[in-house]
Amino acid sequence: MTRIERLHQCFLECNGVCTDTRAIRPGSLFLALKGPRFDANAFALEALEKGARYAVVDDPAVATDPRFLLVDDGIRALQDLARHHRRRFAMPVLAITGTNGKTTTKELVHAVMAADRPTLATEGNLNNHIGVPLTLLRLTDGHRFAIIEMGANKPGDIAELVGIAEPTHGLITNVGKAHLEGFGGFEGVLRAKTELYAHLRESKGRLFVNADDPMLMQHSRGHQRHAYGTSGEPETYGRDLSQGHYLSFAFRRADGGMEEVATRLIGAYNLPNALAAVAVGQHFGVPDSVIAHALRAYTPTNNRSQFTDTGHNHVVADAYNANPSSMAAALRHFAAMPAGRERLAIVGDMLELGPAAMSEHQAVVDLLRQLGLKAWFVGPLFQATGAAAVGKVFPTADAAKAHLEEEPLRNRLILLKGSRGTRLETLLPAL
Repeated sequence: MTRIERLHQCFLECNGVCTDTRAIRPGSLFLALKGPRFDANAFALEALEKGARYAVVDDPAVATDPRFLLVDDGIRALQDLARHHRRRFAMPVLAITGTNGKTTTKELVHAVMAADRPTLATEGNLNNHIGVPLTLLRLTDGHRFAIIEMGANKPGDIAELVGIAEPTHGLITNVGKAHLEGFGGFEGVLRAKTELYAHLRESKGRLFVNADDPMLMQHSRGHQRHAYGTSGEPETYGRDLSQGHYLSFAFRRADGGMEEVATRLIGAYNLPNALAAVAVGQHFGVPDSVIAHALRAYTPTNNRSQFTDTGHNHVVADAYNANPSSMAAALRHFAAMPAGRERLAIVGDMLELGPAAMSEHQAVVDLLRQLGLKAWFVGPLFQATGAAAVGKVFPTADAAKAHLEEEPLRNRLILLKGSRGTRLETLLPAL
């Protein structure tokens, strides 16, 4: 079996890591990973033929020449290699997790830190047991800071990821109702997310904590921490100035004055995400003027709180993910947005809620009724509730799109909010 030192030396001889033969780069290290429905060992020879310098495999029958690096388990080898590589660097490594807003917060922190120094950050949402090590393997001597997003579907996931990344700093955006099926309820979500706190308590790392979240403040008591928020006396203080569609806020500068920032983020519910980025920047000595400029310039992507004028309607696309807490926040903000045109909330099923699915979907229906919002519902979970008494119900996004093509909407303010699996973003061309 290939020892980790040999594996790392071979990695350093390569110009990157690849796990898909369709995207092989000449000179790269190919990692043959296995899952329930695939075994990339079968493609290892193809990877070498396409130009990979080495191929890491865990099937002895495949390892037929020195370019094959045989390991016990491909995924474990990837994780061990990433940990070994990460330990070469003394730079700060910030881990970010949370139920809502972790990707937006990661992007905002990246914008701030990258404006001041070379910074590595998770790309997209590569935040699981494969994505985190792949991100760490992108670390180079040129980087001065790293931001690692961490997701979780069940207890132990965050503990596993921090064991690979060994962060020096940590940030939990919030703890809400998501992936309840895997966690067994809200308490399971809380225990899983705070696995990050447990790691940093043991390693004497520092936390960034939302001072407006009593639960996170309680669980971080006794830690080294940098608090941010709108109440009390946090190290980073801010206040909401929003009046239109976009978040505007002010944060306290080092000189005691207030710096105003008009962002391109939809909704005041993004204020904690923005203040988290300010807090990280201030803690690591990024000038306040640089922080403010970076946040003003940041433009959201990937259907995360994006505002679009389609020519026919104004659309708030927040269809990358959804859970009960993020859905409620989005709907309350949508109801309060200045419009000048009729509002319509198009909401899709929230997935992975387990036994709580029906009650949580009914709660969304009840909230829409309470807010007086017109609504369309997409997905079988909403179909099984009393949604039909509130608005139109469609089994799939394709069915909703077909209806839109027959009866187009015009001059509306429309919210798209649902789990990625409901594919609400496919409605945009018809809006």
